[in-house]
Amino acid sequence: MISNPSAETPVASKLEALLNLQRIDSQLDEIRRVRGDLPEEVQDLEDEIAGYEVRVSKFDEEISSLNDQIKQRKQNAKDADGLIKRYEEQQTNVRNNREYEAIAKEIELQKLEIQISEKKIKESQYQIELKNNEISGTKQRLDERKKDLTNKKSELETIVGESEADEQKLMDERGEAVKPIEDRLLTAYTRIRGNVRNGLAVVTVKRDACGGCFNTVPPQRQADIISHKKIIVCEHCGRVLADVEARVVA
Repeated sequence: MISNPSAETPVASKLEALLNLQRIDSQLDEIRRVRGDLPEEVQDLEDEIAGYEVRVSKFDEEISSLNDQIKQRKQNAKDADGLIKRYEEQQTNVRNNREYEAIAKEIELQKLEIQISEKKIKESQYQIELKNNEISGTKQRLDERKKDLTNKKSELETIVGESEADEQKLMDERGEAVKPIEDRLLTAYTRIRGNVRNGLAVVTVKRDACGGCFNTVPPQRQADIISHKKIIVCEHCGRVLADVEARVVA
């Protein structure tokens, strides 16, 4: 983009360039307005779908971890059962009551280990069941949102396709329109457009009122605007007042 044109550029030319840019941007706004909230709805659905997919993935990881715990608990129970059998064999060869009681205590501990393992296995299996139910519900909502997204995208693509050529033409025109505008003016123009609801940063005075906020513009200020000696903004809304439209006498 060509920036910082000559400071000698007449104010009238600067205002004309700004008005031209505003005209193009207003046409672009109208094209995009036809799309309504569709672009945002598509983005929201994509974000929602991504969230559901992350949720399902997290549940899958948690289920995998629980299955690993079940596997480990089963192995613990198996090992404990093996120890019990070995201790029971040792009990037949004890030499005194002290050894017998010590082995009996070890057998009791291993039986307790088996009970704990079985309890933990049941808890993990219950958690897996809950998470599978959550996954089922999430996947159902995910499928519904994917269908909604397909429909919304199709609708948006149809609308965009109908205006794509016009939008591209206007974008090309806009690229040329910004070239003669100073950086500081273009920055101010962009800032004002972002602060007003209708996107109008440059307006004319119509019937003694600002074409943006419709507040009255005093006669002396209108005279200053018509003279094009300096860039004047509306004291109420901050929009650039580029010109004064002549009244039509009946």
